[in-house]
Amino acid sequence: MIQVAVNGYGTIGKRVADAVTLQPDMELVGVAKTSPNHEAELAVENGYPLYAAVEDRIELFDEAGIELAGTVDELVEASDIVVDACPSGIGADNKSMYEELDTPALYQGGEDADLVDTSFNARANYTDAEGADHVRVVSCNTTGLSRLLAPLEEEYGVEKARVTLVRRGGDPGQTGRGPINDILPNPVTLPSHHGPDVNTIFPDLSIDTLGLKVPATLMHTHSVNVQLEPDAADMPSADEVRELLAGEERTFMVQPSHDIDGAGKLKEYALDRGRPRGDLWENCIWSESISVEDDDLYLFQAIHQESDVVPENVDAIRAVLGEADAAKSRERTNETMGVGL
Repeated sequence: MIQVAVNGYGTIGKRVADAVTLQPDMELVGVAKTSPNHEAELAVENGYPLYAAVEDRIELFDEAGIELAGTVDELVEASDIVVDACPSGIGADNKSMYEELDTPALYQGGEDADLVDTSFNARANYTDAEGADHVRVVSCNTTGLSRLLAPLEEEYGVEKARVTLVRRGGDPGQTGRGPINDILPNPVTLPSHHGPDVNTIFPDLSIDTLGLKVPATLMHTHSVNVQLEPDAADMPSADEVRELLAGEERTFMVQPSHDIDGAGKLKEYALDRGRPRGDLWENCIWSESISVEDDDLYLFQAIHQESDVVPENVDAIRAVLGEADAAKSRERTNETMGVGL
């Protein structure tokens, strides 16, 4: 059994912890928190050993009546691998601890790519993480784009990708985020950070990305234009692209019959089907939006920022430790989590 630590039990960490407990080849050693808030109480209620991420705050947990199993360094030392799900920038501060305790670590997409040995997407570059000490699971948007671009590149070749990302202002629980009543170019210059981030997975891919930030919390939406290789013998039809993408493991093809016209109904769909927290681990691609004009492919997809990286973290654990090949790991993760709407 792979012994897994999760440092940070917030939006991503609590989801990764739950996913780890579902895996037949993994055991959750515990989770670390900085504050004795309701999520710390949830960890204890779930039976997850809780560790203090900051030693100076142990007294706060005592005052709140929340029992601790120890400190974060003890958690990391007892584990085969640690998933760092701390806020952006904190993972970089934690790296020296992981190195001192000789424990390989996974970081999230908010950390800089130069912090790690490689960035990771289970569909696109699984083997790059094998045996690495420090691996970054790319952000929600980069995960979604990598899952989409990998089969297109393999099947048709990609001359250039152009993506406009309509980004939620914040997660539902991020009450300090915005805008409240505005639409912001974010950033106003080309490219947004997503294009260079995709290049950490596909170094040779030509991609331009633009970002807009809107007053919404549910999901991101991508307007995608992929110019396919012009020297391809036969350009695919829209139906052929639909068939290709429908065959992918972590895509949900939103059919006209679903009567789902936006992120709100997608979340309702997930909740109605008993998804924990209404999570959508898959790229949600509107089948009807897929069109091919000459060598240009167009489509819309929605990305659930709170959850699409969760199966990627599970696969990255196996990749780093060499416990399964890419296909076997993805299959196991998908089956245990119930990926595939």
